[in-house]
Amino acid sequence: MSEPLLYESHCHTPLCKHAVGAPEDYALVAQQRGLKGIIFTCHCPLPDNFGADVRMAPEQFETYVEMVAQARAAFAGKVDVRLGVESDFYPGVEPWLEKLHARVPLHHVLGSVHYQMRDYRARYYRGDFAAYQELYFEHLALSAESGLFDTLAHPDLIKNEAPSRWDFTAVRPLLERALDRIADTGVAMELNTSGLLKSLPEMNPSPGQLALMCERGIPVVLGADAHIPARVAADYGAALDLLAAAGYREVSFFLERKRQTVPIEAARASLR
Repeated sequence: MSEPLLYESHCHTPLCKHAVGAPEDYALVAQQRGLKGIIFTCHCPLPDNFGADVRMAPEQFETYVEMVAQARAAFAGKVDVRLGVESDFYPGVEPWLEKLHARVPLHHVLGSVHYQMRDYRARYYRGDFAAYQELYFEHLALSAESGLFDTLAHPDLIKNEAPSRWDFTAVRPLLERALDRIADTGVAMELNTSGLLKSLPEMNPSPGQLALMCERGIPVVLGADAHIPARVAADYGAALDLLAAAGYREVSFFLERKRQTVPIEAARASLR
């Protein structure tokens, strides 16, 4: 075991209404698992009450900033606690997010397309699963092209819409077109370990998609998408193995919205 190197780059707070535990509880698990730091990326507020049942309210954003600041002070010298945000993308939300991201210094901005969110679904789903898949990957590419995000979170989440009907071979042409566009932007993509808990139990994205990402030189950030403290850095060892099998030699994280890299072997040796 070496010195701490990795960060948890995707975790939440109770402000999103579907997570439990104070930021200090998450930071403690990060310390126990040999992480150098943890970046909180709770679900951002959105305009017009869009998805209000699964995210902080606009007036709670300052509370969120203060919660993370308190945890940073409490763990000074033990775990590097940083402030980030997970921001939903859909066409038209860009001006809102641009202003939100400029309010305070952020270290990591995750972009998410949440196909399952009630308000997103009401706006975009028309009963055609194949068309919904195509729209998902179009929005994923548009989110990268917006310039608003450092990393695209859980970037094949749509496979959980109907797992029995998910066909990677059929989707691959859509996916490759989206990945070509994403690669041109330089935006990173996440390997999200919480996919193991979903209806199609594999990480997001799949090994097949990871290989396509590696071919295009798209950087990868690890995130456990922790909504409870025990999930911090969960399955990171297996995630690093998947990255190596796909052809990656390093893993990334963001501080001050600048990408940092760690060799996979060194990252694996640092975990507890």
